[in-house]
Amino acid sequence: MVNEKKKENVQLLVKHIHEYPMIGVINLENLPAQQFQKMRKSLMKNDVIISVNRKRLLSRALSASKKAGVEELNGKLTGMPALLFSKGNPFALYATLQKSKSQAPAKAGQKAPRDIVVKAGPTNFAPGPIISELAAVGIKTKVENGKLAVISDTTIVHEGEEITGKVAETLKRLDIQPMEIGLNLVAVLEDGFVYEAKHLRVDEDEYRNNFATAAQEAMNLAVETVYLCSETTEIIIQKAFREAKAVGVEQNIMTEDTRDAILVKAEAQANSVKEEAHL
Repeated sequence: MVNEKKKENVQLLVKHIHEYPMIGVINLENLPAQQFQKMRKSLMKNDVIISVNRKRLLSRALSASKKAGVEELNGKLTGMPALLFSKGNPFALYATLQKSKSQAPAKAGQKAPRDIVVKAGPTNFAPGPIISELAAVGIKTKVENGKLAVISDTTIVHEGEEITGKVAETLKRLDIQPMEIGLNLVAVLEDGFVYEAKHLRVDEDEYRNNFATAAQEAMNLAVETVYLCSETTEIIIQKAFREAKAVGVEQNIMTEDTRDAILVKAEAQANSVKEEAHL
């Protein structure tokens, strides 16, 4: 007979799945309990609920809800899974979880959260056995000013690949901490569509620069096509004045605005003729 407590847990999960527009799968593997409880309390203030249950119960609740997209989400239950429920935006949630993470050294057997890259440049190592150790994991070096330098950016572990003991030791010696301690968001279901965590990864600086570039290009286009609005009118009038003045000077149309420029041009032409005639 199915335990009544388990039935209640499944029913509560199904209720949350239908009440909340966003359902996420997180992986609590390698997350210290104290840090998890702290983050859980912090997220609750933003109406984010985290439900920790056995993987079988989570899977059963997702299937029982019959909500669009849950079967695909069901396949994302990995490691030590838990379900997250929110009424917020998945991209904002991902950013919040990422900002709360802290860096940590890699351990053998862990999977890389993203491509692990050793950047080109100098190191603190003197030439010696370290050369062969670095070469063993694919890092090419050369000697510069008595120290080893990495020749080029080198990806030694790709995202999702297992980190070997040799790679973990090398990263430690290079003082590279590629792992992140925190709530690991695996996937999110919203409006029947499942976003994997990598789809939610947004470079805020890049997007900010893209918006600035788009705004400048839109302004340039509006000015070029003489589209008058509050932002462009003054610039267009200034541009029209400069172009009209340039035509006036070129055609020697004497006005108060072109007079000085025409005289300067005439003097320059006269001097040029004088020089050519060797006068």
